[in-house]
Amino acid sequence: MPTALVTGATGGIGLHIARQFAELGWMVLVGARDEARGAEVAAGFGARPVLLDVTDADTIARAAATVSELDVLVNNAGISLDTGTPVTEADLDVLRRTYETNVFGLIAVTNAFLPALRRSARPRIVNLSSGTGSLTWSTSPNPQFDYRRASTGRGAGYRSSKTAVNALTVFYAQALADDGFKVNALAPGLRATNLNPQAAAGGDPAEAAAGAIRLAQLPDDAPTGQLFSWDGTVVPW
Repeated sequence: MPTALVTGATGGIGLHIARQFAELGWMVLVGARDEARGAEVAAGFGARPVLLDVTDADTIARAAATVSELDVLVNNAGISLDTGTPVTEADLDVLRRTYETNVFGLIAVTNAFLPALRRSARPRIVNLSSGTGSLTWSTSPNPQFDYRRASTGRGAGYRSSKTAVNALTVFYAQALADDGFKVNALAPGLRATNLNPQAAAGGDPAEAAAGAIRLAQLPDDAPTGQLFSWDGTVVPW
């Protein structure tokens, strides 16, 4: 039975990713900052809760010590704190907190679980990114959002953190290619989650989760080091 770990899996897209893995018969590790909430969620679909705060080195180390083999790591945990703030008024503390979770947390978790992933015959890493982190889309009109809108330059902490996730996806893909890893990022689109006020008006998070499941099961001849939209199309850097 293949095993997948999903960080931030007690709500939003992460919860749907975990459920969809379980429906496929996978052993699912539900990464959760809140131990009680993690246990409650995991019990709902026969998964295993794992206490894991991506900003806490101790919980990362303890979680990694309990997992001997892992086939898929989904770096889903993320926060968005500055959606309505222009970069000219950026709060450095908010930016630091955003990067601690979205960027440094991703690195810490990935590196901690690499030994377990290396024991898999087909290791896969899926990083939850965002189309708003695409520099191409951020500098030209596109179907996702228009840079000429009044929101131009807003949410720079979140958006730049996802640009960093895109870069890290490339770097991990390159570093791990000879070991059979596939490392890709997913732009899930705006989804009805509690990520930020704008997200409440988004689409079905289960649809985005299906995109992550697809990337987690890519064949050996599939691309690595790419940013994909939820519908399977490639998003420009």
